Amino acid sequence: MLEIKNMKKSFGDMEVLRGVDIKVEKGDVVTVIGPSGSGKTTLLRCINFLERAKEGEMIFDGAHYQLNAIGRKDIAALRKKTGFVFQNYNLFRNKTALQNVTEGLVVARKVPKDEARSAGLKALEKVGLANRADAYPHQLSGGQQQRVAIARAIVTEPEVIFFDEPTSALDPELVGEVLNVMRNLAAEGMTMLIVTHEMQFARNVASHVVFMDQGLVVEEGGPEEIFESPREARTRQFLQFIMDREAPAPQ
Repeated sequence: MLEIKNMKKSFGDMEVLRGVDIKVEKGDVVTVIGPSGSGKTTLLRCINFLERAKEGEMIFDGAHYQLNAIGRKDIAALRKKTGFVFQNYNLFRNKTALQNVTEGLVVARKVPKDEARSAGLKALEKVGLANRADAYPHQLSGGQQQRVAIARAIVTEPEVIFFDEPTSALDPELVGEVLNVMRNLAAEGMTMLIVTHEMQFARNVASHVVFMDQGLVVEEGGPEEIFESPREARTRQFLQFIMDREAPAPQ
């Protein structure tokens, strides 16, 4: 369904992506893990053309695109098939939850307002926020704001949703409510590509795990393979570091 080949991206002299290949099949939940600075977020942003890759090819629904030469029309068409959930919600502060969810339908897709409202309420219900449709972002917790952002992503019925560390800006007690929504979407068969630092979520929900470091895919495979018996020393080192960090302190 979605395949990236040899994606490269630099910021000045700094190579951030050094030839990344990644593949997402319909219904997959692919999680991308790795240390900070490994290129995970840049990968997502280049796939959704929020950044322009220096080199590489995208195959989406059988159509081929050169990432450094794709035109605006093709980018707009591809974005209509995808959703994107940011780290920091990116909600309009002066619009209600429902207005945030329906804005793209009404403005970009010219969906009639009544139809957009009905779809927006359904999306908010799916993320457990039907009763907060008229609330403004400042009246919502961080977890609720991120759930509004997920509702905004699913309301367009995308073929795939990209999640860029969707829980990283949340207080620890709010993380679970967002991950539960994502688990439900996965159970319904939503195709998702998720950059995350939530290792337990990646282990339990992902169908495929990609470990990145220094702009490269170091290793990938099923969650059991990656978390139980990784082949690469760098993967083992990273996972050991995470386990040591999360281990309870001695009493």
